[in-house]
Amino acid sequence: MIWGMTASTFTLIHVLLSLIGIGAGFVVMFGLLTGRRLDGWNVPFLATTVATSVTGFGFPFDHLLPSHKVGIISLMILTVAIVARYALHRAGAWRRIYVICAAIALYLNVFVGVAQAFLKVPALTTMAPKQTEPPVVVTQLVVLALFAALTIVAAKKSGGGREASRLSPGIVAREAWKLKPSTC
Repeated sequence: MIWGMTASTFTLIHVLLSLIGIGAGFVVMFGLLTGRRLDGWNVPFLATTVATSVTGFGFPFDHLLPSHKVGIISLMILTVAIVARYALHRAGAWRRIYVICAAIALYLNVFVGVAQAFLKVPALTTMAPKQTEPPVVVTQLVVLALFAALTIVAAKKSGGGREASRLSPGIVAREAWKLKPSTC
């Protein structure tokens, strides 16, 4: 039993949260890349991605695993993204900070998804039983390159520009508290 559920039920919920987070994250990324405000997708993306990282710690373990390290990093990045988005309302430099943190959080979720696919999908496991073989390395490098490019484009389109560069984070934070909260 894990958190009052059978291991298979808990795993199913964890996987569903992850897939919903990835799907919603791609919609958010599309909005960031096209300059569209798809605000209604931020909550499902951030909430399910946080829930994915948190539930990852529910699986039995006796020592800190690489997946736990990724989960810790993801939760730290998601904290910054949530603060930038909801507490600071993406004001000034916080807009670009949100975009970068959201993109990294999505990347980490996809990174773990690829790793899990090579562990759980028989055809992929046969190609890379130790997770160090070229198919895994090449796939993860392609995913990393794709996300690096998408993050750079989205950050440039986020508009932080000149206004963000001349304001310190402290000034932005102070001014952000004066703004009305935007809708989700």
